[in-house]
Amino acid sequence: MDKQLVDGFLACVRQAGGVVRAQWNDAKEITFKGRIDLVTQTDLAVEKLLLEGLPALLPGSTVLAEESHMSLDPGALTWIVDPVDGTTNYAHGLPIVAVSVALWKEGRVEMGAVYVPMLEELFWAVRGQGAFLNGTRIGVSREASMQNSLIATGFPYSFYTEVDEICLRLQRVLLASQGIRRLGSAAVDLAYTACGRFEGYYETGLKPWDTAAGWLLVEEAGGRVGGLDGEYGLGGHMIVATNGLVHEDLLALLRLEDAADRAL
Repeated sequence: MDKQLVDGFLACVRQAGGVVRAQWNDAKEITFKGRIDLVTQTDLAVEKLLLEGLPALLPGSTVLAEESHMSLDPGALTWIVDPVDGTTNYAHGLPIVAVSVALWKEGRVEMGAVYVPMLEELFWAVRGQGAFLNGTRIGVSREASMQNSLIATGFPYSFYTEVDEICLRLQRVLLASQGIRRLGSAAVDLAYTACGRFEGYYETGLKPWDTAAGWLLVEEAGGRVGGLDGEYGLGGHMIVATNGLVHEDLLALLRLEDAADRAL
């Protein structure tokens, strides 16, 4: 990947995060896209900045962004953007909020960044070149025991349609692990898995902008990303990301194949 493009990309992401920081203490203008799905003026302002700045870095590229998307399918050369991942956190003043941007090229993510501006943490990766946090190379945890693993998860906006499965998986993972964390930002969960703060992460019901950048971060940090029954596809029903060492153990806990389990 051309260094000038990478540098311009990271500068654009940092600028977007600066909008989040600048508006952090402003009164929130909140509208609802769904019963618990929020959008604020900051989501729109950050997205506007990225819609203008990213295509200028790469002529011929398009943008698939959360608040303005017309389709969930990226083109051959597309920036995939979540302007504020963790909008509910943002609306409540919780600093686990990220700007997540990925470059999708001919069927895979080639570059991605997850910027947590209120904590001043910029995670980024380029395919084949590793993953970094504020310029320092990162790697996944080397913990191989599920019992000693900290696992992250999240709940989809449509949780009420699968609440029994969600609670059953939560129970099984909680009992088998060192603990579960629910931060409220899929991008941050994936970045924290990439840098070894979590051994694994799983969630259902996510969109391409939630996972694209973090997916590359985990893989470039030496981890593994998949679905419940095979490869992960952008926007797939469930994403499972781990350090690789606890991947099969976590999958075994998440698969609800036992009829007795489903009846609980």
